[in-house]
Amino acid sequence: MANEPEQELLTLQASRRKKKKPKQDAYLAGVSDRKLKGQLKHTEKLYKQSNKAAAHINQWLAPAEAGFVEAEGIEETWQIQQQQIVGAAEQGAARKAFDLALPDLGPYRCAYSRAGRHMVLGGAKGHLAVLEWASGHLTCEVQVRETTRDVTFLHNELFFAAAQKKYVYIYDKRGLEVHCLRSHVAPEVLEFLPHHFLLASIGEQGVLHYQDTSTGQIVATHRTRLGPCDAMRENPHNALLCCGHANGTVTMWTPNITTPVVKMLGHRGAVKALAVDPTGHQLVTAGVDRQVKVWDVRTFKPLHAYFANSPATSLDISQRGLLAVGQGRRLQLWRDCLASKAAAPYLTHMLPLGGISSLRFCPYEDVLSVGTAGGVSSVLVPGAGEPNFDSFVANPYASIKERREQEVAQLLDKLQPDTIMLDPEAVGKVRLRF
Repeated sequence: MANEPEQELLTLQASRRKKKKPKQDAYLAGVSDRKLKGQLKHTEKLYKQSNKAAAHINQWLAPAEAGFVEAEGIEETWQIQQQQIVGAAEQGAARKAFDLALPDLGPYRCAYSRAGRHMVLGGAKGHLAVLEWASGHLTCEVQVRETTRDVTFLHNELFFAAAQKKYVYIYDKRGLEVHCLRSHVAPEVLEFLPHHFLLASIGEQGVLHYQDTSTGQIVATHRTRLGPCDAMRENPHNALLCCGHANGTVTMWTPNITTPVVKMLGHRGAVKALAVDPTGHQLVTAGVDRQVKVWDVRTFKPLHAYFANSPATSLDISQRGLLAVGQGRRLQLWRDCLASKAAAPYLTHMLPLGGISSLRFCPYEDVLSVGTAGGVSSVLVPGAGEPNFDSFVANPYASIKERREQEVAQLLDKLQPDTIMLDPEAVGKVRLRF
């Protein structure tokens, strides 16, 4: 005879078998209108079919791994030349690699729009241009006849900012001057915070300016008291601005505090370039001491360092975590080098147009644009870009109507400068006091 616990278990299992599963359209039992019930059933059927189709297509359109260059046998990937990659690529991708020779107006700085469809160029001798780089269509071109140190797009490709000799100027897509920001004096570097609509600049005087591009007001002005600064990048995780200074220190700034929230000694000499990975957890700095250091932003400690024959002048990190390092005319690309130390570079390339002045990865493309002393080069880097774009964040194929709606949505979702802090998870938390 079975024990009492076993008897209870058998009774529970039998009761579960007797229970009938609810029908899929049980929620329609209270609908008396036949026409409405049929429409609801048809809509539910379409939803299920679209979900199955999306899950099936997602297996092909959203691969888990990016397509990197693979070597055969004892061959190393860094031995593969750019000409071999272009020759092996399909015709559409091969057209994305080009050299734009502009020997009389450089060195050049370049930047991409958030969608990656447009590129803005800025020559040191005043040449400004916006183009759809993939198709080669020139949107606008203007000669300001003044020293230009940096360029960047604003919230979309319709407006861009140029750090000129004395002030920062805003231009529209036709190349017409829209605004002159006289508060930004002698700027060296520009950075735009897309979620806050803030344009930041820092220059020879070491003064960091924040200006709201939606209202035109100056949000904050901080004196770093660390001398001139020509290296600044945004941390996409918390929107802090990371600045590299001539005394080897790296500081992190927010518009809410007049002193740096983080200040650490990074190099034995001036910091020449820095970059932050898309997750915001790793910071890469390069100094005149010929070191390229990788830092953990969460602990503010160095993970490892790479030594070079000459100081690196430009850095950038792709959406997939590839690190680009520019040294003179030599370009090195490193794979899986942030969390752990890599033994050898992923790819190398020698630029034909002169020394490297800026590096920028194109969003959602396996392309790296290189600003040099003699023009601009576009280099193919397999596995650099994110292949699956989010149309709510950036849509490379947006129509005019979609772009307008996205601009309105960005303004409605605009974050206040007070939300920029070292720990963004603290927003919305309740502080308990006992």
